[in-house]
Amino acid sequence: MNATLPMAGAPANTNAIGLTKHDYRGAPTTLCQGCGHNSISSQIVAAMYEMDVMPEDVVKFSGIGCSSKSPTYFLNRSFGFNSLHGRMPSIATGALFGDAKLKGIGVSGDGDSVSIGMGQFKHAMRRNVNMVYIVENNGVYGLTKGQFSATAEKGLELKRQGENPFLPIDVCMEGIISNATFVARSFAGNAKQVKELLKAAFAHKGIALLDIISPCVTFNNNDYAHHSYAWSKEHEEPLQDITYIAPRNEIVLEQEMLDGEIRDVALHDGSIIRLKNLDKGHDPTNRAEAMRVLEEARLNDWLITGLIYVNENKPSLIDLHNLVDAPLNRLNESDLRPERAMLDKVNAMMF
Repeated sequence: MNATLPMAGAPANTNAIGLTKHDYRGAPTTLCQGCGHNSISSQIVAAMYEMDVMPEDVVKFSGIGCSSKSPTYFLNRSFGFNSLHGRMPSIATGALFGDAKLKGIGVSGDGDSVSIGMGQFKHAMRRNVNMVYIVENNGVYGLTKGQFSATAEKGLELKRQGENPFLPIDVCMEGIISNATFVARSFAGNAKQVKELLKAAFAHKGIALLDIISPCVTFNNNDYAHHSYAWSKEHEEPLQDITYIAPRNEIVLEQEMLDGEIRDVALHDGSIIRLKNLDKGHDPTNRAEAMRVLEEARLNDWLITGLIYVNENKPSLIDLHNLVDAPLNRLNESDLRPERAMLDKVNAMMF
């Protein structure tokens, strides 16, 4: 199959390798209506279609959580592995080491990656595994009914959780500290930026971390009135857990943000997040400047978006181990069994 020219007789709505956008979709979503995670999945579909990626050349990974259901909703033709809570990075490392010709897309959440999975997250970053690592960040454990996550801001109030007394973990800052070679942040409602960052991340050789803020439309809200869902739920003793969540519209930016622009975005619960696009003159290759920008954003309550840091010179995990061209998982016994002379040479080195 020629990956540079359209297939002979291909319809006009196909890409350069003769696939339609439908070929990149997955199963229907079961997430809450209006969840930003669905928008991210849609942009993955669009990015892979526009980049003429063969779905079979991509492998998907996830852990546990609402975000980790997302790989079901894109690239139905790609193989995938849904792992244990916080263990996605090690599964991805092993799989991509076994077949270096594949590109990995890992979808995780703020709980999956920076709570129980923080250790594995940091080691995937420093090893520079060749994959796109997406953190769908909503500051809450939605799948287990709305507890604070490690990225929840200090002072946030959630149902039955009280007020969060802890400072949040910054996913992008942790990525840079851990020597990731591509670090970016976006907002699920900024579809165009999400798609373009996904393209850049997929083209990057090594680990590409995308921290995408994706508000929870169900649990990250505040209801105190006695007729509210929260108060009623707190005082009843149900026999079964039957919950109805009213559908809400997805939060989408009406106009594209300009370089350096600061914009307030209202969430479903009435709270405000303040987005700031990186300035046009920002140098993403300057690690110290990337850290400065993140600290400035923290002090000003800005949600900084865009490509924050990139290092194209660090060798990937595969480069470091100088692997053979054939994928390791396709080598047979004759390829792996050393000759007698080589065994004798190795044994001689032991004495």
